[in-house]
Amino acid sequence: MPTLLIADDHPLFRAALRGAAREAADGIETLESGTLDETIAALEARADIDLVLLDLHMPGNHGLAGLAAIRAQFPAVAVVLVSANEDPHVVRRAIDHGAAGYIPKSAGLDEMREAIATVLACEEWLPPALRGAVARAHSAPRDADLAARLASLTPQQFRVLVLVAEGLLNKQIADRLDVQERTVKAHLSAIFDKLGARNRTQAGVILRELELSDPSRQVQDDG
Repeated sequence: MPTLLIADDHPLFRAALRGAAREAADGIETLESGTLDETIAALEARADIDLVLLDLHMPGNHGLAGLAAIRAQFPAVAVVLVSANEDPHVVRRAIDHGAAGYIPKSAGLDEMREAIATVLACEEWLPPALRGAVARAHSAPRDADLAARLASLTPQQFRVLVLVAEGLLNKQIADRLDVQERTVKAHLSAIFDKLGARNRTQAGVILRELELSDPSRQVQDDG
């Protein structure tokens, strides 16, 4: 029986995805989380999770950074992004960074069900209305290179990178991860080498390249 983690901070949309999942696969188990931290914690606690439906802009997640974090720390888990953003270039970037699919929040129950069933069958799924545009949206060479470099990081190195991007100092990172400060320094040396960064500032900037604006939040701000 497959296990699905629905990572979204909107209860009504989680309920819609839960209903679609139950129709997509018999006996499917669904778990839920409302922040990126809760999502990572759930993945650490349950090694049997097969698929994550990840809200592109849930609390703690800023664009593709959450996708990159999950792909780096839990490479065996498939991730489908869920978002109100239907820009084909954003969808293309998501696929280039390892997403197994992309579900627009405008999708109906049938599309959600089809998406979940398709990815559980180890196939990629994109919304029919966007497939042509996404195919025409060329991959950015920088994105392909960045995805490969991030994928080369170990799970612990990626955690260190995230904390560096948040502005934490080595001692603070060591305390957060419960390791020695010299271990953090060793991880940083490896991170700089793999990312081609000269210092922690450059490394943080590289990770922030994955950030995307939230269209729904922009609408609220404009209103």
